[in-house]
Amino acid sequence: MKKIPNPKKINQTIKSLYIHIPFCHHLCHYCDFPKMLYDEKMAFSYLKQLFLELDSYCIDKVETIYIGGGTPSSLNISLLTRLLEKVQPLLVDNGEFSIELNVENLNDLKLAVMKKYGVTRLSIGVQSTDDQILKSLNRQHNYLDVINAVAAARKFGFDNINLDLIYGVPSQSESILRKDINRLLKLNPEHLSIYSLTIHPGTIFFLKGVKEQDEDNSRKHYDIILEELRHNGYVRYEVSNFAKPGFCSRHNQTYWRNEQYYGIGLGASGFVNGIRYDNTRSMNDYLNSKYRKIEEIISIEEDEKYFWMLNLRLEDGFLLKEYEKRYGNELLQMRLNSLQQALQDGLIIKSNEKIHLSDDGMMILDRILLTII
Repeated sequence: MKKIPNPKKINQTIKSLYIHIPFCHHLCHYCDFPKMLYDEKMAFSYLKQLFLELDSYCIDKVETIYIGGGTPSSLNISLLTRLLEKVQPLLVDNGEFSIELNVENLNDLKLAVMKKYGVTRLSIGVQSTDDQILKSLNRQHNYLDVINAVAAARKFGFDNINLDLIYGVPSQSESILRKDINRLLKLNPEHLSIYSLTIHPGTIFFLKGVKEQDEDNSRKHYDIILEELRHNGYVRYEVSNFAKPGFCSRHNQTYWRNEQYYGIGLGASGFVNGIRYDNTRSMNDYLNSKYRKIEEIISIEEDEKYFWMLNLRLEDGFLLKEYEKRYGNELLQMRLNSLQQALQDGLIIKSNEKIHLSDDGMMILDRILLTII
């Protein structure tokens, strides 16, 4: 790729805030996110430092807030209240306020305080409804617990619920996968996030030598997921995310649209003022106000690559007028020339209005992205 002619400065209003809570009451065998076992004294100190980092950005208002982890619901009611009380004033009216939850530490007290402080969207970590698979993942709940958790959330008026599911777990047959999907559909969630198991270095699965599902089986399982969810009225709006009409995650689309966002907390990532950064994963450093570990000043050329790599994850891809507004028509033609084979093979589809991937293109997304990097 040639350099972008007449490059423009990356200049966007920052509309989203991510907050990381690293504490868990147990550690799952597959998880690679920054995390540690819950300790109340440590959690108190962590929130104190988290608020200092948050204040350092002088945030006015954002359109979406997402509290992830770890397990935010692992916080006791006092600390959870302090956290929600702190961040709620940063959200615009009618903003999206999401929080991740584990089934086993969700209760009426926590649901009540979430409702009080304006949480609008719950993301519940289910991962499987099969007892043996849950045990292999080191999850601490069963399907009945999931049923009860969703029912409790509905009782408090939550009408935007995401359920997470993992496929490609060893011993997960097609019949078990179909059972998982059907059980989750019975709960009528507004959103489903369904991810293929990835083995990360340092996790228990990695240390035990667990292998990822082979490509053929992964494709079969993904096709089952896609067929079942589309048949039941869910739209795949991103390669791993499905929603009923009107319930796509506004926050996560910030990432996939290559827009800037604040990332706060241990190991959090952010994109602010043209700088992509990763916070430290060292709790000791974090508690001593050493927040950022890595910073990368993003040139307009690098931003253009991110634009393709992230937007192609979306079912709708991106609008040509949005691309040309940011990078210009000349660069678009250069990029399309480099992707000519994928266009000819029908993996990338270009219309007069937008560019997006076909179903087959989605399945080899990583290979297509290698031609862009």
